[in-house]
Amino acid sequence: MKVLITGATGLVGTEVTRLCRAQGIAVNYLTTSRKKINSEPDYKGFYWNPSNDELDIASLEGVDAIIHLAGASIAQKWTPKNKQLIKDSRIKSAQLLYDALARFRESGNSTSIKHIISASAIGCYPSSSTKLYNEKYPDYASGFLGEVVQEWEEAIIQFQKLDIATSLIRTGIILDKEQGALPQIVKPVRFFVGSPLGNGQQWQSWIHVEDMARMYLHVLEEELTGIYNGVAPNPVTNEKLTKVVAQTIKRPLFFPKVPKKALKFLLGEMATIALESQLVSAEKIQETGFVFTYTTVEQAIEAIL
Repeated sequence: MKVLITGATGLVGTEVTRLCRAQGIAVNYLTTSRKKINSEPDYKGFYWNPSNDELDIASLEGVDAIIHLAGASIAQKWTPKNKQLIKDSRIKSAQLLYDALARFRESGNSTSIKHIISASAIGCYPSSSTKLYNEKYPDYASGFLGEVVQEWEEAIIQFQKLDIATSLIRTGIILDKEQGALPQIVKPVRFFVGSPLGNGQQWQSWIHVEDMARMYLHVLEEELTGIYNGVAPNPVTNEKLTKVVAQTIKRPLFFPKVPKKALKFLLGEMATIALESQLVSAEKIQETGFVFTYTTVEQAIEAIL
């Protein structure tokens, strides 16, 4: 098997690439930097630039599936320019892949690509302190994140017009030692100034980076289609997550909670990420036979830190 991965050098992409190669799955990857193009037998890089609609068509040759992970970080000030970058990096890149495949077929060439698996986000679910969300929830959240996810998912679903099966993994908070949310929690706690955010009762549906990558391989190998929540089975509140971090690195928490108004002053609209509450179910992916390595936040953070 050969897969084409976008975002292969990112947080999840690095781990997905490692797992693919360990299991004998060859990887083609797309990069916007010509300096990052390798040409190993099972790991070949190809140039693309979604901003300019550029994509090396050779990247599609012999590929069985696409794993689409490209996307600019949402953890940056939500200026109009950055908002457009966040949206375009996900949606324009997906559209470029679609257009390239459509042209490839229109020119009389056949392709072996039968499946696209794309990242999505649990930001599609409205903020709620009580509702447990599963993949059947019919509406998208209002606001910027809901808008991004809706357009992102629509860009992937259109691949069905090319007789390509589509899968979407709505990612929660990914726990990793070096990247993502966890280092931002650990740093103030380590220096004795950590505290929960807002009222601390907002639900945070998390997943260990290794389980996240394994889920992509599971969906690929089992040829699963549709939408799946990329979260562990036991979400926790922001207060619980912060306390577990403090206990793991043996630091006290004695500062008061960071007020919602202060977060909004410091972060602007981006404070949404820290303050919204999504209690999300992992039941659907478990019913397909996927077994999580890390089912509790204590296990995950202990393993990471």
